[in-house]
Amino acid sequence: MNILKIPKLERREYDRIIEEGYISRIAFRGDEFPYIAPFLYVFDGKYLHFLSTKYGRKIEYFRANPSVSVEIEQYAQDLSAFQFISLQGRLEEIGDPTLTREIRKKFVDMIRSKRLSPVILSALGHSPSDTPDVIAREERTLVWRLVGVKDIVALRNA
Repeated sequence: MNILKIPKLERREYDRIIEEGYISRIAFRGDEFPYIAPFLYVFDGKYLHFLSTKYGRKIEYFRANPSVSVEIEQYAQDLSAFQFISLQGRLEEIGDPTLTREIRKKFVDMIRSKRLSPVILSALGHSPSDTPDVIAREERTLVWRLVGVKDIVALRNA
C-alpha cells in the first residue's frame, strides 16, 4: 500500500497564509499534557504577535516555559482544500509601552478590516458592547510575540 505524502508549502505560500489569517492555536507545555488555546494574531512580516488576557492557565504555563508550538490553518468548509503551518519557538512578552500600543492598534485595525464580531472582545477581557478601540486604549492584555522559531512545518493537500 502506497501512502500519499502531503506536499510542503514554499515560504512565499506559507507567508501568504499567515498574512491572510488571524486565528491561531498555541500549544503550551502543561503539567502533564499540552494545553492548547486559540489566539488572534497579527503578523508584521517578521513576528507573529498575540494578545493574552492576564489570567488563566496559559499565563502559568507561559511563565513556567515560554516554548510553544503555534498552528495556523486555512481550509475549505468541505475540507477539499487545506493548508497548515506549525511553528515551534518561544513567546516573549513585550514590555515597551510604545511598542505594545502600536501592536494593540494593529489588532484594532485587523478586527475592523476583517469585520469580526464585537463578541471577540470578550476573549480579550473587554465587553462586546465596547468598540475595538478599547484594545488600544486600555492595557487589559499582555502582548506577546513569537521569537526564536526553530522549526516550521507547512503542508497542503495534494
